[in-house]
Amino acid sequence: MRLALFLFFWLLFTASGQQPLTKSLPPRIAKTVREVLDKPYADTQNPRQRLDLILPSKPASKAIPAIVFIHGGAWRQGNKRTGRRLLTPFVESGRYVGVSVGYRLSQEARWPAQIHDCKAAIRWIRANAKAYGIDPKKIAVWGTSAGGHLVSMLGVSGNIEDLEGALGKHTNESSRVTCVANYFGPSALLTMDDFPSSITHNSSDSPESQLIGGPIQEHKEKSQNASPITHVTKDDAPFLHVHGDQDKLVPFNQSQVLDAALDKAGVPSLLITMRDRGHGGFNSPELDTLLQRFFGLYLYDQSFSLEEQTLAPTPAR
Repeated sequence: MRLALFLFFWLLFTASGQQPLTKSLPPRIAKTVREVLDKPYADTQNPRQRLDLILPSKPASKAIPAIVFIHGGAWRQGNKRTGRRLLTPFVESGRYVGVSVGYRLSQEARWPAQIHDCKAAIRWIRANAKAYGIDPKKIAVWGTSAGGHLVSMLGVSGNIEDLEGALGKHTNESSRVTCVANYFGPSALLTMDDFPSSITHNSSDSPESQLIGGPIQEHKEKSQNASPITHVTKDDAPFLHVHGDQDKLVPFNQSQVLDAALDKAGVPSLLITMRDRGHGGFNSPELDTLLQRFFGLYLYDQSFSLEEQTLAPTPAR
């Protein structure tokens, strides 16, 4: 019975777009960090519009960068708890503050509510940076799947007024971010069905259509508005994209076209191809190191050569 329950919840978890935690992550929040949980960033009582802070137990002698994680789950499930574990290894180093952000799901609110939430969270972090030892000029964002889509939107929409929203008390603050780590997020909603996939993205019940509020091909203007590739300009944040070349939920091409558009605009963009891998579930210390170096480059000005490459993750056991 226990085995059956375990398999049920494991399948539910992986089907949602959330990624199994790697072996390098701690089984629980480490004693070397402290948490400040459920801070409301939009001045509402909505439990989805809250964030968690993961802070070094020993405060740094000066303000340090923040890494903000936005969870996946097809915009219709998942929660910010995922980020607390993924961020902990970075915070343990004493070099970063971690922030895990929740947002309204598509059953509750349609696009652009999700990006309005994420931008309100960034503005809240910037406004409260001094209280938590954060350098407000150095805020990175990292997300998986639907979270990859939302962090990509943050990276390309710093100057788009209608995507800002008016949530919270800190609308005078900027929602721009320093750099973006996009793990297998959608970037061009209207072309997702042009490539092999295990779901029909154009159908009325697809995650993308539920996000938009109707079949994406019947709501093209709104679908384009929700596509990061639509908003690419030369002043966007630098990007790291990570995507499995056998992804059957979010086609690999989604990261390829966004990477190409950013390159064309002159924006630093690095695509890491995970060979023979699907929708996450990567087990790659080499990828972990690349992510650390990417953040180090843009948050600490550390030398790092950006080169497109293909990684071969360790086979799952």
